[in-house]
Amino acid sequence: MTPWVAVLVAFFVWWFATGFILMVVRHADLHGPWMCRAVTLGSLPLLIAGFWGYAFALTDTSIYGIYLAFFSALVVWGWVELAFLTGIIAGPIQKPLPEGVGELERFLRAWGTVAFHEMLLVGILIVLIFLGWGTDNMFGMWIFIVLYAARLSAKLNLYFGVPKVNIEFLPTMLCHLPSHFRRRAMNWFFPISVSVLTFVIACWLQRLQAAASPADAIGFALLTAITALALFEHWMMVLPLPDERLWRWMLPTGPSTSKTYTSLPTRQEDAHGL
Repeated sequence: MTPWVAVLVAFFVWWFATGFILMVVRHADLHGPWMCRAVTLGSLPLLIAGFWGYAFALTDTSIYGIYLAFFSALVVWGWVELAFLTGIIAGPIQKPLPEGVGELERFLRAWGTVAFHEMLLVGILIVLIFLGWGTDNMFGMWIFIVLYAARLSAKLNLYFGVPKVNIEFLPTMLCHLPSHFRRRAMNWFFPISVSVLTFVIACWLQRLQAAASPADAIGFALLTAITALALFEHWMMVLPLPDERLWRWMLPTGPSTSKTYTSLPTRQEDAHGL
């Protein structure tokens, strides 16, 4: 199995898993909060399976062990994202941002909308690093680290302001989130974000070229692909490309569409970064 196959696997899993989670969330959203809770709690075995697979793969340096670590990290990540999108694990603040608040209050309120989600992610990250650091197969750990760092970067960019804010797939439970976003031509943090992600991709490619075994090559190919997808998602915040079409056709129509948020526009600012 070549590294190119691993890259294609990563791209397909990213596309399919994202669409599947959005589809499940949309169906749950159409049936109300009770279904959101049922879906989140009912999928807890997946989270347990993800942790089990991650732990089992730590000593398996075969190609299958690398893929097990990759999929296990994604399953853990996917469950946390599902819990966030259903509104079960989000934050204590569930109201739109009032007009005219100061920057400090805006930051604290924005943090409050995702506080529980962020604390859960940090807790899981600490556990995975504690279990995985120094083991024979650390690829699952690095996959989760990349996902967490890229998501944190994306959230900060949305907070500081980007030209394109896609709220089409937000469920009703999170309809207050857009009021905490900004639309602006550019922010100072975005060039740093894409530069760091590009540098990390170059590092993974260098390790891929110098891989000592086919399994290592697969692992670094998966890391390269996931980091490249994170970079792609960052650029989609500034480029006028309809990336939402990748998943829109998978989702049922209903009240939880972008129409729900027309009364909660993102904040417009004529501001420029670097």
